[in-house]
Amino acid sequence: MAVPPEGTPCWADAMFPDLAAAKSFYGELLGWTFGESSEDYGDYTQAFKDGAAVAAVVPRMPGMDGPPAWNLYFATPDASATAARIRENGGTLAMEPMAVGEFGTMVTAQDPSGVFFSAWQAGSHKGFGKTGEPGAYAWAELCTREVRKADSFFPVVFPFEVRRMESDRLDLHLWSIGGEPVAGRLKMTDNFPADAAPFINVYFAVADVEDAVATVERLGGQLLYGPADSPFGRFAPVMDQQGAVFSVIDLGKREGEMPAFS
Repeated sequence: MAVPPEGTPCWADAMFPDLAAAKSFYGELLGWTFGESSEDYGDYTQAFKDGAAVAAVVPRMPGMDGPPAWNLYFATPDASATAARIRENGGTLAMEPMAVGEFGTMVTAQDPSGVFFSAWQAGSHKGFGKTGEPGAYAWAELCTREVRKADSFFPVVFPFEVRRMESDRLDLHLWSIGGEPVAGRLKMTDNFPADAAPFINVYFAVADVEDAVATVERLGGQLLYGPADSPFGRFAPVMDQQGAVFSVIDLGKREGEMPAFS
């Protein structure tokens, strides 16, 4: 498998207070199966869909508080150089570049608007084994109220081409690599709780949004709003039973005209 171009979202994982509950929830919702937990790496456990690696779950480290959250990794050919750009442009390193065995090198940081993210320099682990199919990663949006801080940071740290959606209703930027959209930046509105921290909203593809929402609720999670139609797919932001927020999206059910971007 080829290494994704720099700036491409290439992996997602989350730490949970109850790893068994997370495996049960996402296994039923997204059809994931799980590999053996790696004791050498804090019981890091990869999730698979139809044999392809799609994400990972891991027990939360002692002393951590607050709800769990999905963490998105952006590909980089040089984790140390990415870390330097993060520092130079007002970001904060939560974890200095760290080699993870033969798998690769990671760095975790917080942008000036408060959003946590990671960068991944691939070794033997290149990232997602599949994307854009039910049970796999589909999209991500950085959600923040302080958009100027995010806008002056991410396109410098990563080689994003930025296009703005021409809309009076939503403040949305598309980040592209080589002309291909890879992620977005969304200004948080009243759809988000007033006390919600900025975060990266990871979207997982599903075959049917209504069925997925019903499963989320049956397993103790919550629907945050929607489901809603869009030209990109029918989607719904949800929260799992441990408090991690993410979205489900049916990429095959698209409604409305595609908005203009400039």
